[in-house]
Amino acid sequence: MQVLNPLDFGAVPDGSTLCTEALQKAIDAASAVSGTLRFPAGTYLTGSLFLKSNMTLELPEDATLLGVVDESAYPMVPTRVAGIEMVWPAGLLNVRDAENVKICGGGSVDGQGEYWWDKYWGQDRLGGMRGVYTPKGLRWAVDYDCTRPRNVIVYRSKHVTISGLVSRRSPFWNIHLCYSEDLLVEHVSVGQNAGPSTDGIDIDSCNGAVIRRCHITCNDDSICVKSGRDADGLRVNRVCENVEIYDCDLGLGAGITLGSETSGGIRNVYIHDCRYHSTSCGFRIKSAHTRGGLIENIKVRNLQMTNVREPFSFDLNWNPSYSYCEIPVDYTGEVPDHWKVLSAPVSKEQGMPEVRGLDIADVKASLTPDYTGKSYAFLINAYPEKPILDVRMKNIAIQAYEFGSICHIEDWELDHVCVDVCQNLHPSEDDPLAPGL
Repeated sequence: MQVLNPLDFGAVPDGSTLCTEALQKAIDAASAVSGTLRFPAGTYLTGSLFLKSNMTLELPEDATLLGVVDESAYPMVPTRVAGIEMVWPAGLLNVRDAENVKICGGGSVDGQGEYWWDKYWGQDRLGGMRGVYTPKGLRWAVDYDCTRPRNVIVYRSKHVTISGLVSRRSPFWNIHLCYSEDLLVEHVSVGQNAGPSTDGIDIDSCNGAVIRRCHITCNDDSICVKSGRDADGLRVNRVCENVEIYDCDLGLGAGITLGSETSGGIRNVYIHDCRYHSTSCGFRIKSAHTRGGLIENIKVRNLQMTNVREPFSFDLNWNPSYSYCEIPVDYTGEVPDHWKVLSAPVSKEQGMPEVRGLDIADVKASLTPDYTGKSYAFLINAYPEKPILDVRMKNIAIQAYEFGSICHIEDWELDHVCVDVCQNLHPSEDDPLAPGL
């Protein structure tokens, strides 16, 4: 296999010279010969790059792709973002309509996210676009209007491997896998993500994805399985299926989540042998009564959780101010097309999500003596007309400060499920965990 060097195409790895054009030429050349683009040590300042079929991008440990802080460097492209199809900025590293692509090595993709985080919520987390939108009844719109790149996007592609990569300071989600098949993400580290919506890895209406041996710290869902939102997700109607997540270490963030974008359905997911420390949730399902979709055949085994606020969180009426999109009656401004998509009505029959067939075993959740956050063993909330059905839980041991609550379940079988409601030795009104919105 031919090995190409980006320096031969004019790239300058000094961290200050913009290399987008040179790097794209090198990528195109590597694809043309089914070769490998191997980066020498250094920092390559760049905007969006688009990988092509039949190539390898090798980024060694001492090499970094540094996202330039310039919104014009990320072209607006058709994509799916947070459950709806719309035009949004391309990612820093993109695999679009391609196959047989490998991204490997221990190098870094650094999105320099602080600029975009401040754009969303300001430097004090109380301002930015969210601070402007929320009082106007537009909390649901800000995540879409506040356009931000993602560090890595795999879109409408197949046979893609991401191995050994370090993703940090992503402006939005770190790694987004969408409408793709036969995917492997392994030995990936995600960190330094203090900003909003900095999910670790999102698997979105894909068929066949393995996520293994990853280390993830972020400010939202650590690993998330999705399939579209509301009317647009029901229109696309593309299931996310055949996903395996195992041997991952999760710190902070919101754990492993199904949803809240569930409209196309989620099935055949196997989560096992993962370790959590100080995440807000452990195994989480979230949806809303405008999402719809069937979640079924989910298997969970051997999870070890330490200082996890909510080991089991199933909320099918999650985050109403974000989940339910309605243009305020007194709003007089422009109504963008994506607002119309988001606020399109969904019938009660279509919108009610359904969860059934959960097989959960061998989970242990414990608290250390110095843990001061909130703690609930179960927070489970469905609907009387659509209870969560057919759940088997075996060999579950949870230590928590409160039992929590369980509403609207049916046909649950519990075998050796123990909840130890213990005393909080260091009570605090402040919850130190990330919000995980």
